[in-house]
Amino acid sequence: MTAPSTAPASSRGGRWIEHWDPEDETFWNETGEKVARRNLFFSVLSEHIGFSIWTLWSVMVLFMGPEYGLTPADKFFIVSMATLVGAIVRVPYTFAVALFGGRNWTIVSASMLLIPTIAAFIVMEPGTSFGTFLACAMLAGVGGGNFASSMTNINSFFPLRKKGWALGLNAGGGNIGVPVVQLVGLAVIGASGGPRVLLGIYIPLIIIATVLGALYMDNISSVKNDTGAAKEAVKDAHTWIMSFLYIGTFGSFIGYSFAFGLVLQTQFGRTPLESAYVTFIGPLLGSLIRPFGGWLADKYGGAKITLWNFVGMGAATGVIISASMSKSLALFTTAFIALFILTGLGNGSTYKMIPGIFQAKAAAMGLEGEEAASYGRRLSGASMGLIGAVGALGGLGINLAFRQSFLSVGSGTGAFVGFLAFYAVCFVVTWAVYLRSQAPAQSQSTAAAETKSQLSYAKV
Repeated sequence: MTAPSTAPASSRGGRWIEHWDPEDETFWNETGEKVARRNLFFSVLSEHIGFSIWTLWSVMVLFMGPEYGLTPADKFFIVSMATLVGAIVRVPYTFAVALFGGRNWTIVSASMLLIPTIAAFIVMEPGTSFGTFLACAMLAGVGGGNFASSMTNINSFFPLRKKGWALGLNAGGGNIGVPVVQLVGLAVIGASGGPRVLLGIYIPLIIIATVLGALYMDNISSVKNDTGAAKEAVKDAHTWIMSFLYIGTFGSFIGYSFAFGLVLQTQFGRTPLESAYVTFIGPLLGSLIRPFGGWLADKYGGAKITLWNFVGMGAATGVIISASMSKSLALFTTAFIALFILTGLGNGSTYKMIPGIFQAKAAAMGLEGEEAASYGRRLSGASMGLIGAVGALGGLGINLAFRQSFLSVGSGTGAFVGFLAFYAVCFVVTWAVYLRSQAPAQSQSTAAAETKSQLSYAKV
């Protein structure tokens, strides 16, 4: 069995693995798993800091008191634009892995985090214009792209039977960057430090992540820039169906992560410190449970876990609406944290569905063995960036919905009613596409073929 080589490719420098076959159990047990786990660890580190920088402004706005001259609507708009840019850059970041190599792009994407951090460090003071703050928040959006490139890269390292756990761990470790930056912000506020202290903590961390990625990560030579796979993914209906479902899970997670503190301040009159004390709890628990969502999906099927997860999200949102109308801070906070946990669980289960769907399609096309596995990797890797980008746009929608709700009725209740309706639609779509029983009127041959496909999708 050929061991993975990290010798440079003939035409490109750097750490390039020439042979990679994770579906071969002997290869995986002897050499593959160790290499995959090492790349996973350092990919998580870079992605983790990327998430922290992306959501940095959800903390910065807590520092920005009346002396900054910003209204609550201004603050919601600032964090919305950071969300928007983070969603858009996920598309090119996905294909950058195949173009430059996973390790090489990790170095580039991690070092780019210095730009928004240093820019914010320079301008963060009263008297700075709203437009300048907005531009800096938009620059921070590059941190959102790290997720897409990291997930695409790690998807290539692990076999299908391990993808739910690996992708869940990779994404969960990155998602934890949200509560970590909020915790660091809490410590800074508690110590009466200014926002520049928070920014100063992250600048050396970005440099460390960049250097470690260069030293310990690898590129896989077989992962070529495959425009054909990208075109196929765009044309495939499942890419857009999963994008829609991911709006419900990850869009909710990132949107609520940006908005939670502002909602507590604006609707319940919490101080920055009081808000910071609880803001981090939901994103932290939602991040920690994401790998568990992937594990459950590996065990029981991602579609089933996703379906019932939307039921739970709807129930939690119903409690939030009740608490919002009755002005019960304790119930509101508890239900909101429960909703965060469910978004994390759903994040893990939906992302597990993606490789399973394309593997099922490969089987339906008659492909077998490595040919089927290769097809699944190509299409799932290409679709992940698109799904991640559209899903992240859900965060933009959530923050704009909160902004409009507060402008219209002075609370977030109207926005939550809209979210509840959306989760109901997500439930119906999951059931109808991936779990619905076959209609009895079908012909026997058609029913047999579609039942085979349906059973495959039920396991994704």
